[in-house]
Amino acid sequence: MSTGVVLVVLLAAVLHVFWNTLVKRESDGFLATVVIAAGGALICAVALPFLPPIAPAAWPNVAGSVVAQSIYYPLVAAAYRAGDMTVAYPIMRGTAPLLVAAVSAPLLGEILGAAQWIGIGVICLGIWAVGGGAILHRGPGRSSARGVLLALVNAGVIATYTLIDGAGSRASGSPATYTAWIFLLTAVPMLVMGAVQHRGRLLPALRGRWWVGLAGGAGNVGAYGLVLWAMTLAPVAAVAALRETSIIVAAVVGAVLLHEKVDRYRIAGAVLIAAGAVVLRLA
Repeated sequence: MSTGVVLVVLLAAVLHVFWNTLVKRESDGFLATVVIAAGGALICAVALPFLPPIAPAAWPNVAGSVVAQSIYYPLVAAAYRAGDMTVAYPIMRGTAPLLVAAVSAPLLGEILGAAQWIGIGVICLGIWAVGGGAILHRGPGRSSARGVLLALVNAGVIATYTLIDGAGSRASGSPATYTAWIFLLTAVPMLVMGAVQHRGRLLPALRGRWWVGLAGGAGNVGAYGLVLWAMTLAPVAAVAALRETSIIVAAVVGAVLLHEKVDRYRIAGAVLIAAGAVVLRLA
């Protein structure tokens, strides 16, 4: 993987942590996610007239991605309600790249080399190390078991839309336009879910937290757009794994801005993730 692609994916990881930090600082995470989805959709609606059209062959991928991501967001909220975020998030993000790697050969025709498999595996091991520390500290209660199950299911959803979008961005002829259509159309079911779950609160949130929507939306669209661009130049599985270096950035942000505890598991996980990223760069 070239240095340029690696740097772009690392920038995407930073942007991903940025908008997730905005969500975490809000009192209602799902409502904040809906507001950010609306902000991202507005940005994409303004940008689309200036972007080239996507190839007709990519539209089924757009539709499939919108469906998958409309399932993803409610599952994230359900997993966080059922268990601890520090357990669910690493399981979701650490399992998905392995699932992508396992099926990318038959579905996308990508054959990974031994070094790429090692890099992906080390990154996933590092992510699981971060979550494993939280599980050991809290113990496997019933709610944690449900949260783990939901997180594993959502890992499958993440892998699904990653594969769909990896193929779609390549077929589209314009990853930027493909990204814009995904975020514009995904905002529709998100706003519907937000209106149903938060009756009377959605419009005040959109008006009062508009800056969160625009800032978070820009970060979300930018992060995923950069990842999809990288997938047109490098194996989807390798990009999907490298993007999870956001765990390291999240740990730093959590410690510095949110005053979260950084234990030996997070440190070990960060070292493993960084090592895996280096292996992917050299592969």
